[in-house]
Amino acid sequence: MSDADTAPQEAGAALGQRLSTAVVLFHEAVGQRLGLRALDHRALGLIDREGPLTAGALAELTGLTPGAVTGLVDRLSALGYVTRVPDPADRRRVLVSVAPRARTDLSDAFSGLSRAMGDLMARYDAAELAAITDYVTNAIDILHAEARRLAPPPGGREVS
Repeated sequence: MSDADTAPQEAGAALGQRLSTAVVLFHEAVGQRLGLRALDHRALGLIDREGPLTAGALAELTGLTPGAVTGLVDRLSALGYVTRVPDPADRRRVLVSVAPRARTDLSDAFSGLSRAMGDLMARYDAAELAAITDYVTNAIDILHAEARRLAPPPGGREVS
C-alpha cells in the first residue's frame, strides 16, 4: 500500500479512537449520574429498547455470561431500575423490564445529547446525511463484530 492509500485508513483509525473514547467517557458520566457502571446503564438501555427480555436474551445482546447477567440484573433491580416479572407465555421464565423511574432518569441524562445531536444533524443536506448514516451504521456493525471477536469464549471468565 502506498502512503496515499494508508493516510485515509490512519485518519479513520485515529478518528474512530477519538469517537470511541468520547462515547465511553460520556457513558461513564451517565453511569455515574445514575449510580451505575457504564455497562449496567448500557444494558438498561438495551432492556428499554428491546425488552422486556429474558436473562438469556440479555446475555446474547450484551455478550455477557448468564452469571454476569444475573449480577447485572440484581444490581439494576436493587436500584429500582428494572423489575422481574413472570413471562406470560411461559411462567417458568422471568422477563426483565425497565421500571418507570429508569425511563425518567435515562431521559433526563440523555436530553442534552439528543438535542445537540439533532442540531448537528440539521446542518447537513440529504446526501450528506445518507453518507453519515452509512458510515455510522457500518461503524456500529464493525464495533459489534469486534466485541464478539474479543468476548471470552463460552465457559470462559465472567464479567460481573
